[in-house]
Amino acid sequence: MNTFLNDHEKAACAPRDTENRLPGDYTGSDGILYCGNCGTKKQLRFILNGEERVVPVLCECQAKKIRKEKEEWDKRARIYRIKQAKSAFLHDKALIDCTFENDDGSLPQLASAKRYVQTWPRRKANNNGLLLWGDVGTGKTYYAACIANALIEEGVSVMMTNFAKILNLLSGMYSDDRSTFVSELMRYSLLILDDFGIERNTDYAMEQVFYVVDERYKTRLPLIVTTNMNLADLKDPQDQAHQRVYDRVLAMCTPVFFHGESHRIRDRTRKYQECKEIFEGP
Repeated sequence: MNTFLNDHEKAACAPRDTENRLPGDYTGSDGILYCGNCGTKKQLRFILNGEERVVPVLCECQAKKIRKEKEEWDKRARIYRIKQAKSAFLHDKALIDCTFENDDGSLPQLASAKRYVQTWPRRKANNNGLLLWGDVGTGKTYYAACIANALIEEGVSVMMTNFAKILNLLSGMYSDDRSTFVSELMRYSLLILDDFGIERNTDYAMEQVFYVVDERYKTRLPLIVTTNMNLADLKDPQDQAHQRVYDRVLAMCTPVFFHGESHRIRDRTRKYQECKEIFEGP
């Protein structure tokens, strides 16, 4: 064994009483530096290769401070990742603000939305999707976005888009690229298709819509669909092309009806009244 140490090794092995010393710290009867705040060791003595070595270590209050700083860093990093995920996976950036916390309590269906999120592992395992249907402006998209945001915050992979965007992307791709794109869509634990039924009603469009819906059907992973279409029309379409799409949607998704006053009309009325009061007085 080499018993000779170079200058750097000697410095590393020597007790470093002053390197880690703060006001109030003290040296104990064992020759080890202690923290004047928490009273725990700031140095550790051990034998390595027959040589006694003393190295600095974290006392309990220093370790606690570092743990707290790491927790704060992890928290900020998690918030950043969530924001990035929402920005990337929600097709409309306005949907980022659609959360349970921002709910005004006017949608009775939101209690069901919370239960869907709370029981997500079971929903995923049983391939339980939702078909949110009803009149324009009754809260279907908001309901779906609340689910999306809540699950993204829990680390679940969610994609919320619509067929108008999907068809625009597919139209510029070769066959192999289209297959790859749709395969990527199927990797998400939850796929949400907003405004189903507003896409172009052409043979090409129907072929691509069926392709995406059928692939999702095969994955046996949940699908949420929002639509302004009537449930009766979905159950009894006018032609076979639509029927084979709607049959798969209904096989995967439990219908939930939305009705009542349009929230968009209500919001427009409120904003109009606010502007009127500004210019004309109450």
